[in-house]
Amino acid sequence: MSMILSASVVRVRDGLPLSASTDYDQSTGMQECRKYFKMLSKKLPQLPDRCTLKTGQYNINFISSLGVSYMMLCTENYPSVLAFCFLDELQKEFITTYNMMKTNTAVRPYCFIEFDNFIQRTKQRYNNTRSLSTKMNLADMQTEIKLRPPYQISMSELGSANGFAHLSVAEYTGTGKISAAPHQRLEPVTLPGIVSFVLSLLCGALNLIRGFHAIESLLQNEGEDFSYIIAFFLGTAACLYQCYLFVYYTGWRNAKSFLTFGLICLCNMYLYELRNLWQLFFHVTVGAFSTLQIRLRQPQGKSPDYNV
Repeated sequence: MSMILSASVVRVRDGLPLSASTDYDQSTGMQECRKYFKMLSKKLPQLPDRCTLKTGQYNINFISSLGVSYMMLCTENYPSVLAFCFLDELQKEFITTYNMMKTNTAVRPYCFIEFDNFIQRTKQRYNNTRSLSTKMNLADMQTEIKLRPPYQISMSELGSANGFAHLSVAEYTGTGKISAAPHQRLEPVTLPGIVSFVLSLLCGALNLIRGFHAIESLLQNEGEDFSYIIAFFLGTAACLYQCYLFVYYTGWRNAKSFLTFGLICLCNMYLYELRNLWQLFFHVTVGAFSTLQIRLRQPQGKSPDYNV
């Protein structure tokens, strides 16, 4: 018999379970699927917003939106269109019922467990397809799935049961193909980080403007030193690269930030004849401050085990 067996609501950034079905079947197959739920919840930041995992006689489907993922377990012959319509209803009700600020600041697992009442009512409706009165929604969802089918997660991609295996999914185009390795999420941006980002952009803009002025001066006076132009544009590139390192995670990120700061210092040392001490102090201080903020904004750690 095709049917929905259980559902969960999980926060994407750390896998914290916010609500879940409370009528778990204790069979061996269901217990195994609960392990898959936990493994998937730890990898949600790396996965597309609509996915399916086939686990023998069961399928796990989920959608993610606004930092929250809605997951469901159903039998393998349950229609995919109905499954994603079910998840879409859960998503709409959860967003309507709960403030996103509460979901983002929640620290206790299953703090919205009362949402299970809606999960149970909706599950009963979708398990009785004859009484289902969402034909228009089904048609819309069927069209959407045809245009952008869910990404099919294979068991090899999911990794080992301890959750440490690498999953290489980075860009989802709706074709179910993998294109590159995933980016790693960084910790939330702080106010000092925003200030350092803006100041780095300002320094880069100042270097760029001075570089164009140096080009104009060189065209008007052949005696001008071309190396000053190179120093200004290198300073611009270094400032912009600091902004990039602050926003995105890359390999050897801290080492690159120190090398970039060193380049900023070298450029300003070379330009000491064209800048006063306050200007030199401002550029070097901003470079040091940005390097510190890059160092402080580290990748998010391993998602805690909430025994989903």
